[in-house]
Amino acid sequence: MTTGWEAAVEAQIRSAQERGEFDNLPGAGKPIPGRGLPYDEGWWIRSFLEREQIPGDLLLPTPLQLRRRIEKLPDEVRDLPTEESVRAYVAALNTEVVAWLRTPTGPRVVVRPVTADDVVRDWRAARERAATERMAPASDPAPVPVPPRRRRWWPWRRG
Repeated sequence: MTTGWEAAVEAQIRSAQERGEFDNLPGAGKPIPGRGLPYDEGWWIRSFLEREQIPGDLLLPTPLQLRRRIEKLPDEVRDLPTEESVRAYVAALNTEVVAWLRTPTGPRVVVRPVTADDVVRDWRAARERAATERMAPASDPAPVPVPPRRRRWWPWRRG
């Protein structure tokens, strides 16, 4: 026994099938993605992040995002051209850290401001290493061949 509402819906579906509106739909005849996998409660958010190409770090709480940014700080400032730009980047990050410290939300994670002098010192050291690595292949002499190891005359005697 169908109600009037269900009958109207079924009639519309039947007429659309007769007109061929369900023919040649994208994905027709293909298996449903993830059908054989166990159920995952976060499937929809994972698929959204993949579809929109959003990094998963954005889902972390604020203190963990700040910790992650502090960990990646040497890689972030490596390509900055001047010491002032490095200090400005560190100052902006420290502003965010201090704002979070004033009104902490999320899990209790230790997050401290970064010392700009330490970051600048590491930035200079990395730039000097990169400069010496660029210059090293041109000034590297040819490797000295190592003579083969001498075999002993008497194999049963040591020494």
